[in-house]
Amino acid sequence: MAEAQLQQFLAKIAQLNAFAALSEADPALRQALRDCSSHHEVVALAAGFGFDIGRRWGDQPASRPPGPADQPNLLEGLPPQPGEERVEVLLQTPQLRLERIHSNAAASPAGFWYEQEEAEWVLVLRGSARLQFEDESEPRDLCVGDSLLITAGRRHRVVATDPDPGTLWLALFWSASA
Repeated sequence: MAEAQLQQFLAKIAQLNAFAALSEADPALRQALRDCSSHHEVVALAAGFGFDIGRRWGDQPASRPPGPADQPNLLEGLPPQPGEERVEVLLQTPQLRLERIHSNAAASPAGFWYEQEEAEWVLVLRGSARLQFEDESEPRDLCVGDSLLITAGRRHRVVATDPDPGTLWLALFWSASA
């Protein structure tokens, strides 16, 4: 591991240790941690106390300077407002569409299910997410590097995505008949 990566890893451990120490000293915070039911809730709770524990090892801070304008970096850019997501079409042909999706503490509305006519392959570039398929009893947790094929017509919903700096997805859509 390079020195910069080691320093980033050690900084995250320091953040986690400081948050854990605070939770030991503050009974209300400890109870709030007990009440969390997902990684996303713990990250959001920690952020409320000024701790950045959500970034995965190897992820770069959101404040890195952008690359050349003609070669945009897929990991750059400010996140959308909490609860929202931003979709950028990177490539589109009659047969397929490639999108960069940036979600920030976003979830599908209660009772809403995507049921697309297109097949979709997603890859998590940064952050994590929890997806639920209607035909599965438990949600699926996805983190950096995880990909998933969603067949056309398969009902699914986003249960949660990471808070700031959010979750970045790469999504490829194509017609089921293509």
